Amino acid sequence: MILTPEQENILEGKQGKTRQKAIRLLIDLGKAAKANRLVPVTSAHVSGVSPLTGGDGLIKFLEDLVSDSDGTAVVETSLNSAGCDRNRFEEMDIPVKDYVEKQQMILDAYEKLGIELSLSCTPYDNILERGNASWAESNAVCFANSYSELRTNRESGLSALATSLSGYTPEYGLLLDENRIPNIKINVLCELNEPVDYSILGDWIGKQIDPRWKLEFGPIPHIHGIKEFDFESKKALTAASANYGSALLFVDSFTKNPDKTNYQAEIDFNYEDLQKRYSELAPKTKVDLVTIGCPQASIEEIERTAELVDGKEIPDKRLWVFTSAINFDKAKKEGYVDIIESAGGMVLRETCPEVVHYNHDKVKHILTNSMKAEHYLKSGLNSINTSVSRLSECIKFAENKDLVTGKTVKSIKTKNKTLITNKTLKTGPLESSGKGLESQSEWEITGEALVTDVPITFLGFVNRETGTIEEEGHPLDGISMANKILIFPKGSGSTVAPYVLLGLFYNGNGPKAIINTDLDQQTIPACSLLAVPYAHSFEDNPCLEINSGDKINLALKDDNVSLRIIDRNGH
Repeated sequence: MILTPEQENILEGKQGKTRQKAIRLLIDLGKAAKANRLVPVTSAHVSGVSPLTGGDGLIKFLEDLVSDSDGTAVVETSLNSAGCDRNRFEEMDIPVKDYVEKQQMILDAYEKLGIELSLSCTPYDNILERGNASWAESNAVCFANSYSELRTNRESGLSALATSLSGYTPEYGLLLDENRIPNIKINVLCELNEPVDYSILGDWIGKQIDPRWKLEFGPIPHIHGIKEFDFESKKALTAASANYGSALLFVDSFTKNPDKTNYQAEIDFNYEDLQKRYSELAPKTKVDLVTIGCPQASIEEIERTAELVDGKEIPDKRLWVFTSAINFDKAKKEGYVDIIESAGGMVLRETCPEVVHYNHDKVKHILTNSMKAEHYLKSGLNSINTSVSRLSECIKFAENKDLVTGKTVKSIKTKNKTLITNKTLKTGPLESSGKGLESQSEWEITGEALVTDVPITFLGFVNRETGTIEEEGHPLDGISMANKILIFPKGSGSTVAPYVLLGLFYNGNGPKAIINTDLDQQTIPACSLLAVPYAHSFEDNPCLEINSGDKINLALKDDNVSLRIIDRNGH
């Protein structure tokens, strides 16, 4: 990688240890991505703010960084949603001891690093600039890339923070024209009438992904057949698409046409698919809480909610509307906040449904109008039964706590999808060569392999205390990665994943080494920061050639990693 004199100066530590750590992390990521240089950015957006999502890994990391910090943000940097509305913590009834104190510690640390406490997962609500950026909120990344002139890779919270502190990001991936190419063609054969329809479409696309497809920078759908596409629909589609790693999409007639295509598949989405998902997602038991605003509600969504609740009585504050501080002030001025709260709801600012720790004794079933919320609320983050309906249906359930199912939905029994795997048992010897990280000079490690060819979602689907994978349908469901050599393609899901890994490394239940076959912006930063042995780009695909239980040896020397199987688990 070619560095400028300014970048060499930072790497040599002449601008302090903090910026030195930051640029070293970015060089590790850039070399793994085969980037030739680091480029300046116009802005950064950092994720990893809630005590629920970041956990102890985030808190310890920030404590260490701030205590030794001699650098602050050098580019305009915004911050993702917090884990609660600090002004209404008592009303949110969060049962975790010291939750607000932990939240304040996190915010204080970011503020000391010179980062704006915007506490919004929708930085695109403001005017988007042109040029390269480093954003780490998955829905915001997809929105910016798809509908604006801003370009950003799907950064992790750690890599976006490193960019904020150094001013640079590796030039690779979606920053380059040649990679902004749709790889899945979607034909929408039915009308989509409101935002949640688009949310269901985005999530549905992710569920169709086959691991045999070559999606180097994640799924990039090219969607045909959409007739109407307003701001709310755009937001709902990209947010749900990001559940499965999409950082860019194209919509025929509504976004810039791609220069070329590389379709791995062509899929039809029809009326039966839409209705089937509504049936599967409909409430089957009484609803305890209705949440609106994931991503945080725009002024238009708040207005629609206010119109639907006007004159109604909502018992027990069963309706929570989440928004940013900026949109809260706008909604307050227009009278929408007063209408919602006069009806019995709450309008919460600076937080988002997926990052809140709910009182599980009281909240056992949530209804929402967002597939992004559904994806994470039902995960190990909160493990709450979550249903999805149109906004008007959501308000009916908020108003009537005895309602079980709406008039337009029909309950059907479904089974969770088993994720596709192409692994077969391998025998015989194997020696292969790969690459390590620039910042790691020499190491050797021997241990038991834990292997899958299916991506791992760390946030919500990996137990942050034990390292056990907890995703029904995943080939490694129920198995811990603690002290194993973990081999998998890449991480998926939230950009907060590195903090889950950091927490596992800190508490001694992380993997002893990691091998990825695809570029992973989530894993590399954590391994770079804590010098955990990491390898990639092998001659043979270790996800397919190594079995779980095999004893293997990894050794890094002169930037090359040798992999050797010592024992084939008895074979």
